[in-house]
Amino acid sequence: MQNDVVSYFLELVAIDSESLNERGMIERLKSDLEQLGAETFVDDSHLKTGGNAGNLYGFLPGNIDKAPILLCAHVDTVKPGNGIKPIIRDGVIYSDGTTILGGDDKSGVAEIMVALRRLKASGKDHAPIEVLFTISEEIGLLGARGFDKSRLKSSFGYAFDTHVVGEIIIGAPSQKSFKITINGKEAHAGVEPEKGLNAILIASEAITRMPMGRIDPETTCNIGIIKGGTATNIVPNTVYLKGEARSHNPDKLQKLCAEIRKAFDDAVQKHSEKGASMDFICNQEYHSFLMDESSEAVQLAIKALKDLDIPYTTGRTGGGSDANIFNAAGFPMIICGTGMDKVHTVDEKIEIAELIRGTDFVSQLIKHHSEA
Repeated sequence: MQNDVVSYFLELVAIDSESLNERGMIERLKSDLEQLGAETFVDDSHLKTGGNAGNLYGFLPGNIDKAPILLCAHVDTVKPGNGIKPIIRDGVIYSDGTTILGGDDKSGVAEIMVALRRLKASGKDHAPIEVLFTISEEIGLLGARGFDKSRLKSSFGYAFDTHVVGEIIIGAPSQKSFKITINGKEAHAGVEPEKGLNAILIASEAITRMPMGRIDPETTCNIGIIKGGTATNIVPNTVYLKGEARSHNPDKLQKLCAEIRKAFDDAVQKHSEKGASMDFICNQEYHSFLMDESSEAVQLAIKALKDLDIPYTTGRTGGGSDANIFNAAGFPMIICGTGMDKVHTVDEKIEIAELIRGTDFVSQLIKHHSEA
């Protein structure tokens, strides 16, 4: 493993690791951690997710007697994330435009690993360090859910999984997902459409009545998947919808989900005499968290950024991350920026300067934690 974070990042993004196919990344990182002298452990959480590798935990002993610090990032990427071909242009790393780049979250992984490599090469005393590389974050925070939190010895941790270096996320929303199946009645669309009941029509009536998009500054809603119909000459008898609702306020989230349910109930009831019916399932995916800015984790991050003359901000995000799972389990974790930009798109990019700043930030966090 090299000290150069750019070279290391380019090596990591070349490893295919779409969600549920993380084995290549986990094996590479396990080897690299062990080269640094870390004790490693790969759990069996993939047996529940259906993936091919578990979470990777590493413990790097220190020669300063105090509790460790936890550094966390996820190794999976969204699609299209196979065969990534990075291109460097004017100090910025892009993909070739046919895939994502994978900076979400391999920038976080690279910055953690290269900071550890620099620490070992320096020979300086430091406190123990825990590292956790999770799987299947992008498809429901599954790795973090399955990880045994009782293994952790740290008092707090950092998930390196947001955008600008210097961005400190201290709060994230709750999310509920909903799956809806609407049942109508099929018929020949050209011969006797009046004998059918179009399930897609019912769904569209409900969608026009439900809240959608940005509800208020802390609440959002989206339907992202609609599937239905088998042919243009058949009145569709079933349509399946999947969506989500998020809010930093649990009461608002509950109210929003009730409004969504009512919109679909009303639409189905309107056609009930013709046989319309519905299955509606709403599940809590994760819970919101909000950490106090005076907390040790936040103040340590601020101190490290100030020492590096990196401007910082603290605030809340609209996205969920592994930090939601750990905070819900009673383990304080904030989210820190790595430089990733335009993630989840083929236009994704990251500035080389941000990768370098991110690595310096991780190094400074370890330094200050060891001195505190």
